[in-house]
Amino acid sequence: MSSELPPAGKLPGKTWKVGTLVYTTPALLLVFVWLLGGDFLENMRERGMAPVIQLLLKRFEASNLLIGLLLGSLPTAVALLLNPIISMVSDRHRGRWGRRIPFIAIPLPFTVLAMIGLAFAPTLGTLLHTSLGDSSPGANTCVIGVFFVMWTIYELTSVLSGAVFGGLVNDVVPQAVIGRFYGLFRASSLLAGILFNYFLLGGAEEYYFWLLITMAALVGLGHGLICWKVKEGTYPQPEPLAPGARLAFFAGVATYIRECFAQPFYLLFFAARTFGALAFSPLNAFSIFYAKSIGLGMDVYGKYVALTYAISIIITYTIGSLADRFHPLRLGILFMATYALFAFSGWIFAVDTSSFLWFFVIHGVLSGAYFTGTASLGQRILPRDRFAQFASAGGMFTSVGVMFMTPFAGFIIDATGQNYRYTFLMNGVLSFVALVCFLLFYRAWKARGGDAGYTAP
Repeated sequence: MSSELPPAGKLPGKTWKVGTLVYTTPALLLVFVWLLGGDFLENMRERGMAPVIQLLLKRFEASNLLIGLLLGSLPTAVALLLNPIISMVSDRHRGRWGRRIPFIAIPLPFTVLAMIGLAFAPTLGTLLHTSLGDSSPGANTCVIGVFFVMWTIYELTSVLSGAVFGGLVNDVVPQAVIGRFYGLFRASSLLAGILFNYFLLGGAEEYYFWLLITMAALVGLGHGLICWKVKEGTYPQPEPLAPGARLAFFAGVATYIRECFAQPFYLLFFAARTFGALAFSPLNAFSIFYAKSIGLGMDVYGKYVALTYAISIIITYTIGSLADRFHPLRLGILFMATYALFAFSGWIFAVDTSSFLWFFVIHGVLSGAYFTGTASLGQRILPRDRFAQFASAGGMFTSVGVMFMTPFAGFIIDATGQNYRYTFLMNGVLSFVALVCFLLFYRAWKARGGDAGYTAP
């Protein structure tokens, strides 16, 4: 599939290089196949887990605030605590499996078991309620408590692997095609979303057990394929953090803070990416309940989600190619400006079933275009030798934002009498702030050389 750099002229035809890896075009395509194939199976889980768990939590009378805390704040709090540690350890790790693969392979069995535990959560919660007798806080509370435990384990193990996946892509995919890879990456995710939402979401409440069991098997197979088939190159030894083992951890923390947070250029980049991610989160987090509140069945809702993904999948490779050609930063500014105008319009006009469905589809296409267009932005801005470290630092900003934004959105919806139209207003405000941050960062990027001469500080 790939090899260490060979003597000049030993490989026929065009070659693609990244680090110490070199690919012929067929070998590079094979790397794409394994990464994208494994990711497709993983995305069947990503696309399915949140709506299934949301519907189950509503069945057991969880509030929007509690759902926001459990599905929004908890995962981001875990990521906030673990991502910096895992990413920096991964950047510095050297082993026969590579520096990324061990952090994907080792947590995998625990992720699968936690997902199986979620499938059994209603049964386990009912048994707990029965065993506690008069001391039970209630059947629904016991079920939600079991969900909380299983979801926490699931998020802890998922974060470990998710923290390094972007670093693995950065290490094994040549930068010349990174935008197109992320276009295909997005297409893989969208195809998984189409299949789940069109064929499976309508039965999510009735067949949740088998859906969760199936998704557990898919994530095991998907990550297993990536760990088995994708090979990393070799890396130069990292510089020692401190002369003594006891000081190494503290020196690592100090180095992390100094390198990632001391430069206004990177802080502005993190702010733009954070508000860019938050701009879509209120509606994304509660769209399934928005649909139910205006009388849409899950089967119809799922098919419109599938329509959104089908439109997106048609344009995703083109957007990835445009990112390679015109720079993902410019696409981010374009899509964020467009979305800000759209979101404020949705707050005013998305008042019934028909208008909601149109605005919902456009929301999905625009947000997907933004994420596809900016997917390779980190690879174009951050230092390659410490990519995972800097990416995790940006993730900390996003995690804090999501940790507060999702339950805050739930609180606003509860306080307005379940008026889910306010999600469009919140999206509009956040996207406008994101646009301002992107414009300021664009000016800073141009000052550091822009297209012709940018080097990471």
